[in-house]
Amino acid sequence: MNSSPSVTEAYTPKLVSMLREGYGRTELRADVLAGLTVAIVALPLSMAIAIGSGAKPEHGLYSAVVGGSVISALGGSRFQIGGPAGAFIALVAATIGHFGYDGFLLATLMAGVIMLVIGYLRLGSLIRHIPHPVLTGFTAGIAVIIFAGEIRDLFGLTIAHEPTELIERIGALWDVRMSANMTAIAMSVFCLAIIVGLRRLAPRFPGLLAAVVLAGAGVWFFHLPLETIGTKFGGIPGSIPFPSLPQADLARMIEVLPSAVAIALLGGMESLLSAVVADGMSGRQHRPNCELVAQGYANIACALFGALCATGTIARTATNIRAHAHGPIAGILHSLFLLGFMLLAAPLASYVPLAALAAVLGLVAWNMIEKEAITAIFRHDKAAASVITLTFLLVVFVDLIVGIGAGAVLGLILQRTGHLKAH
Repeated sequence: MNSSPSVTEAYTPKLVSMLREGYGRTELRADVLAGLTVAIVALPLSMAIAIGSGAKPEHGLYSAVVGGSVISALGGSRFQIGGPAGAFIALVAATIGHFGYDGFLLATLMAGVIMLVIGYLRLGSLIRHIPHPVLTGFTAGIAVIIFAGEIRDLFGLTIAHEPTELIERIGALWDVRMSANMTAIAMSVFCLAIIVGLRRLAPRFPGLLAAVVLAGAGVWFFHLPLETIGTKFGGIPGSIPFPSLPQADLARMIEVLPSAVAIALLGGMESLLSAVVADGMSGRQHRPNCELVAQGYANIACALFGALCATGTIARTATNIRAHAHGPIAGILHSLFLLGFMLLAAPLASYVPLAALAAVLGLVAWNMIEKEAITAIFRHDKAAASVITLTFLLVVFVDLIVGIGAGAVLGLILQRTGHLKAH
């Protein structure tokens, strides 16, 4: 008799809990300002992550609009902001490379169903048992892959075919080093200087957006010879597409199943890790299984609208809290503000140079690496260092799924034998 209320509460979205507490003009004003702040950060990131993943810039915006709104409306974390994440870039790029974009959408749809199953079976807490050094090594490996993927645009290199494997990619880019575009290099340095400078001098100012806007204005005003969103992708549409199911049959579903499982597990880990960070910053407590269910519905919706897969994002969630959000309505408003940008200002995106977005992703990759934590671990914890090293090397040089799987197995074995502390 006593278990039913707790089960019901475990799946009650934080939005419902917040509205029960009472919601007025003061709370709405706080959420509007926070939602606008996060949208300003999410705008350039969503496009940059999409391009880095081998997709079109609008696919990242669709993810933040559709996936982000569902995650905020149904999620178990009061401040979680959902959308495309840098941690997915390598996995999404590999999936698109193997199965095409429609195959990736099918994998995302299946990943959403897997997340629903994990959430409704109340297995969300199991994902949190994956040792933290595994996530640290995985994230560092992803950061290296992301940065390698941005070298071409950072330097404006001309290359007929860019390999996906890291060693082959570096070799191919080195072979065409003489094709470097000095204007692209200057633009990359300019954007990095703007972002880093504003972060130090005016931390609350939206440095990412400022860099991208100034870069686009420079291209428009000076007619700079740079590859832009317009020249490569034809700009971005000013609307959201109608929902449709990706093509699917049994053979195709079996083919993309490993990618679907990887998207589901990575999405679950990333979202729960982000929710834990949000708890620490806000003093609140998230509902892990409710959060996974929301992630499941969000990714099903993303697949139907042709969007990148979505998950909880640590940087944007932290920005939301620092902007004094009151609750999930801030996340919903962040999605609506992004939709407004697409409806009103889509033509302006055509002038944004790829070098500017590459600079944004380069900094994202740098910030993804937990440099201080890794240094401390390698000095004082050999077991954790071995897990980080194994995971990192396998992710970078072999495969994402192999890396996180092998790292998790080694980490759990070391935890069982007492050589690695549970995090």
